[in-house]
Amino acid sequence: MDKLVVECAGRLSGSVEISGAKNAALPILIGCLLAESPVKLSNVPHLMDVTTTIQLLASMGVEVMFDEHLNIEIDASNITKKEAPYELVNTMRASILVLGPLLGRFGEAKVSLPGGCAIGSRPVDIHIKGMEQMGATILVEQGYILASSNGRLKGADISMSPVTVTGTENLLMAAVLAEGTTTLRNAAREPEVTDLAEFLNKMGANITGLGTDTLVIEGVERLSGVEYSVIPDRIEAGTYLAAAAVSQSQLTVTKVNPKHLEAVLQKFEEAGAEIFCSEHEVTLDMRGRTLKPVNIRTDPYPLFPTDMQAQFLVMNALAEGCSTIEETIFENRFMHVSELIRMGADISIEGNTAHITGVKKLFGAPVMATDLRASASLILAGLVAEGETVINRVYHLDRGYELIEEKFHKLGAHIYRITD
Repeated sequence: MDKLVVECAGRLSGSVEISGAKNAALPILIGCLLAESPVKLSNVPHLMDVTTTIQLLASMGVEVMFDEHLNIEIDASNITKKEAPYELVNTMRASILVLGPLLGRFGEAKVSLPGGCAIGSRPVDIHIKGMEQMGATILVEQGYILASSNGRLKGADISMSPVTVTGTENLLMAAVLAEGTTTLRNAAREPEVTDLAEFLNKMGANITGLGTDTLVIEGVERLSGVEYSVIPDRIEAGTYLAAAAVSQSQLTVTKVNPKHLEAVLQKFEEAGAEIFCSEHEVTLDMRGRTLKPVNIRTDPYPLFPTDMQAQFLVMNALAEGCSTIEETIFENRFMHVSELIRMGADISIEGNTAHITGVKKLFGAPVMATDLRASASLILAGLVAEGETVINRVYHLDRGYELIEEKFHKLGAHIYRITD
């Protein structure tokens, strides 16, 4: 099993090009199921989750081809199977998104429940209830969602609670081919949701309210293939900026949309960093500055994202003073705290809140990654810790960060991969 070894390298410098957003690419890849002619996608990151999604599409009979620039062409004109099996879905929760387009286009779908998911504990039930409002018949049997409709789905007025990104995306894809008007209320506003909606509109869908919490979809009879480029990954960008902050460095991220990072950039400034933005670049300068503690509460976009919580926790662990981070989106998302404590951090957990007292230094140690963003936070800690940090279970990292060792090497970091 692969491990990452990280050694303290002092300051980072230079620039790093940001890849396409994983959380936009996955629903867009799955949205290709709705098109009756080939789709060409660019700026798709080459990640484990993307590979799994392509395998899932191929298992249904979708033709997938790559050109010399690693752009992807997807032809879903001849689907042979309307099923997402457990062996693929259990590795990636986003696989549930095939339910909407399969049901909307073909009137049937068989989709395994995501691994370890109880219907009532995570918002998969929102997907199901919304599609039932649109006229679908849905059964949950032996770990599978069995969905069917008698003819086209029907437009409906659907209110979602709590806000759910995948729920919004799934119902959006189900609604674009439905008969009549569908209104999605309390919809997720994340840039990745908007990117999916813009992609669907380019294929011929009629969606309004993009970027707001109310999406209105006028159903159309068919969608056609297009060429489309995925938006840049705001979380990858934020992670590299956090690396500059903890190492008191200056660093530029390129090919980004600063508007997608506004809440995060405000917190970087509150932490003492200087921020410079242009149309497609962000520079963070922490040279000669002292990290200040910042209190954070995670919330749906446009507020502070849960996917940046772990990175800011490392910053707070090295800041002068005390701070709190309240996690309101996901339960059990402080599992990286015990690993940071092994490295010398002073953190305690009370309910869904982490209480952090900054320390002067961290120390290298063998640690274990528990999820994607936790993996990234342990790299940040290792970049400034005395000695060597060995991060186990880095397959989490490979799900969401493209070429992470190469990109950090370019910035001057000492990081390399070993295999047992």
